Amino acid sequence: MSMHVRVVSQHPPGGRCSLYAAYAEVLAAHLDTRTEVVVTTERDAHGSGFPSLLLNGVPVQPADGVILMPVDVCAMLVAAGQDEAKLAGLAEALEVPLQRMMEGA
Repeated sequence: MSMHVRVVSQHPPGGRCSLYAAYAEVLAAHLDTRTEVVVTTERDAHGSGFPSLLLNGVPVQPADGVILMPVDVCAMLVAAGQDEAKLAGLAEALEVPLQRMMEGA
């Protein structure tokens, strides 16, 4: 299944923008997705502005309403029809950039 990941970021990227870009890198490495980072001045978290991560054009929504967690990304991938077997180890890989961001906070 072809997957397109778009990160909507501000410039320079802040915490969540950097995290979502790192998530996109992990997705590209594990699922061979097409990824892009789009810079904008529009604020619309988890929508069309920054910070947002979209899978096949659909914004991923955080369960807590604030920050995307690995479980949110994985749930969206399953909902988008991604084979769950291909997701083995992905949540753990997505935890790495999250932990880096949390340690830097």
